[in-house]
Amino acid sequence: MPSSLVDGNSLLAVDIGAANTRAVLFDVVEGEYRFVVSGTAPSTAEAPHKDVSEGARQAIKSLQTILGKSLIDGTGNLITPSQPNGSGVDALVVTISAGATIKAVVVGLLKDVSIESARRLTESTYARIVETIGMNDHRKPEQQIDSILRVRPDLIVIAGGTDGGASRSIKKLLEPIGLASFLMPEEKRPAVLYAGNEKLGDEVKTLVGSLAPLLHFSPNVRPSLDTEDLEPAQRELAHMIVSIRKNQLKGVDLLDQWSGGHVLPTAYATGRMVRFLAKMNSSKKGILVVDIGASAAIISAGFKSKSTLNVYPQFGLGENLSGLLNYTSLEEILRWSPFDISSGALRDYLYQKSLYPSTIAATKEDLAMGHAAARQSLYLAMQSARRDFPRTAAAIKPNLTPLFELILAGGGALSDASRPGQSLLLLLDSIQPVGVTTVILDQNNLLPLLGAAASQNNILPVQVLESGAFLSVGTVISAVVSANYGTPILRGKLAYENGVEARVELKYGSLETLPLQSGETGKLTFQCLRGADIGFGPGRGGTIPVSGGALGVIFDGRGRPLDLPSDAVRRRELIKKWNWTIGGE
Repeated sequence: MPSSLVDGNSLLAVDIGAANTRAVLFDVVEGEYRFVVSGTAPSTAEAPHKDVSEGARQAIKSLQTILGKSLIDGTGNLITPSQPNGSGVDALVVTISAGATIKAVVVGLLKDVSIESARRLTESTYARIVETIGMNDHRKPEQQIDSILRVRPDLIVIAGGTDGGASRSIKKLLEPIGLASFLMPEEKRPAVLYAGNEKLGDEVKTLVGSLAPLLHFSPNVRPSLDTEDLEPAQRELAHMIVSIRKNQLKGVDLLDQWSGGHVLPTAYATGRMVRFLAKMNSSKKGILVVDIGASAAIISAGFKSKSTLNVYPQFGLGENLSGLLNYTSLEEILRWSPFDISSGALRDYLYQKSLYPSTIAATKEDLAMGHAAARQSLYLAMQSARRDFPRTAAAIKPNLTPLFELILAGGGALSDASRPGQSLLLLLDSIQPVGVTTVILDQNNLLPLLGAAASQNNILPVQVLESGAFLSVGTVISAVVSANYGTPILRGKLAYENGVEARVELKYGSLETLPLQSGETGKLTFQCLRGADIGFGPGRGGTIPVSGGALGVIFDGRGRPLDLPSDAVRRRELIKKWNWTIGGE
């Protein structure tokens, strides 16, 4: 690569999470950017520190110990740029997911048009919609004002009206927003994002005049009835979220100063990388990125026609974990456990984990409950995110997960798993992919940091992605079929590059694997039985190239949607068998 593209500048990336703070160093090794080392410290967003910069210092100091050079000076500040003696770094970027869930009010005209676009925009960050106001809202203005005052939102997102379209209705909706905000204490007034009819800018400033310092504008998310463009509004919303966090969390201001303003919400940085990967993808199938951590479950998908980003704080595995029972039941969580665990024990675990998110499982039962909760959380998040996938996405059946060329997964629930097989089975159970998919684990949770780094250095993310910093699990073949348990549904022959062949017979309800090392490729010739479909049509076979990984080629014959046995004993024995097959336990 030409030396002009790589100037040798080191970059430090810090991620402020709800449970942990991580510091990652990227630098040039043999002419190309590489992930060098990472350090972790417990999050200091909550008591007793209540200062996120302290956790950042601790994580950076752990890097110092490994690197053997100073990154923090005697006064506790970051050394930047790099010094002649080798100390310091040239640049810093920060991602942040820590902080309480942001309460949001969504305002729009039509339920299925502008309100739906505002909903998608709001769900692309760490927010929970607590109130919706639309043109068909039959409440009186004073009732709407009372509702806003009662929920005390941190954020109000306003959309509606095509460019040059409706104006009177929008003005009518804005009046209670301005009055409610005026009645709030000045320090409690919400940030407002207007993403509607751009010609109403002056009227919006007048009607929401009391919020002028907190009023933000972005291009219309619905410039026409048939067009939705969320990306500019998402960019503006990301900056607003950082501003909100500055008011909520001590230390964000300092990190913003250290980084020169390069602080982004973790979810937005993830979405940025998904858009990049989708543009690079030549397949008709999509790309899926999932992140399941303490703050939220993030589902971001990239297709040729559209990219989606959905953030679900209610499905995070940290302080919101006890609230998971508002969306599911103890029994639905326990169905994923290979052990006979009581509902009471699981309830205690959920509440304890929500109080102490960074605790590590001490027993097999604790680990099983943690993985069961992660499965159910990611399953619910995936079901919710699917409604925003484009209808034109390649799929075997409308009610199933679309076809994905690549699934890239990260987050604390996956990086904490001791074996790749545990992580893979968690993903297969919750996402339930179909067809032929390559699965990659982001064990070091680098993807959002690369998204943040792109604003400083657009060469770095590309070279790190190609460097092998991510763990390839292998190629997954998931058949869509209905059959009796134990019935053969697929026969396959894997031809290796050295001429050796391996065969497999997949039976309904089972998992099988064939070895294929990372970096190796092979040709899989398969025959689909009983009308099984892996993306080429019911019962259609053929030959496809497959790439290797830590677990080789994995065959999932458990059907879609996955239907677990109702008998608890048989179900637990099957889960143990599946774990054993792919090396989970």
